[in-house]
Amino acid sequence: MDRVRSSGEGFERLVEIVRRLRAPDGCPWDRKQTPLSLKKYLLEEAYEAVEAIDEGDAAHIAEELGDLLFLIIFVAYLYEEKGAFDLRGLLEQTAAKMIRRHPHVFGEKQAQSAEEVINNWQKIKEAEARKTSEPRSSVLGNLPRTLPALQQAYRVGERASRVGFDWSGPKDLWPKVEEELNELKEAIARGEKEATFAELGDLLFTLVNLSRHLGINPEEALRQTIERFIQRFILMERKFEARGRRLREASLAEMDAVWEEIKSEEV
Repeated sequence: MDRVRSSGEGFERLVEIVRRLRAPDGCPWDRKQTPLSLKKYLLEEAYEAVEAIDEGDAAHIAEELGDLLFLIIFVAYLYEEKGAFDLRGLLEQTAAKMIRRHPHVFGEKQAQSAEEVINNWQKIKEAEARKTSEPRSSVLGNLPRTLPALQQAYRVGERASRVGFDWSGPKDLWPKVEEELNELKEAIARGEKEATFAELGDLLFTLVNLSRHLGINPEEALRQTIERFIQRFILMERKFEARGRRLREASLAEMDAVWEEIKSEEV
């Protein structure tokens, strides 16, 4: 209980800091901000928090989560200033929603697995939509359009699978991958730009579904590949510099040779 009280006091302190920054004699920059102007910072802070989690440094994670929490409070307070909603109401509404959507914890319903929890969650969301003027919610949910495309594709496939609209496993996906790859090759051969664009998207979407069936998040896999490429590329630059040469002066064959050398040193 003391820890809960301490956390609450810390939250209130952040709210008070935001109020002070937004006061008439507060910070000129903070007083100038709007929810629209802060959108980019919300995304940046969220990505920085994700990066810190990937790095695994607890102190850095705490710092980045703190920055993100402060910004969320800031944006919510801007709406409170306009009378759209207040922080207390926001917190109470969120708490009520979490309790309502976890009847296996706060109620009598039983759930023995994560899959059961997800299915129950979806049913509860559909029931909530029926009680309001909102249209019936799709099993796909309302994924944000700002979500990275790979992650969005992953989540769409994941949600469609909940109603059985899915391949049975990676083995069944290989023919689809080959089919989409062949269609892409044919579109390129015909010189049809729009068809090539569409077929490339189809191939990527199929590969994302393959990664899901392999238990791999494609966003994470691609991010790690990009990071490896960056590190290898920088090391290649340094190796050529050590030989008194600039990378742009080397031939592709020379760069490939050094690249393979770098890869072999990683093993």
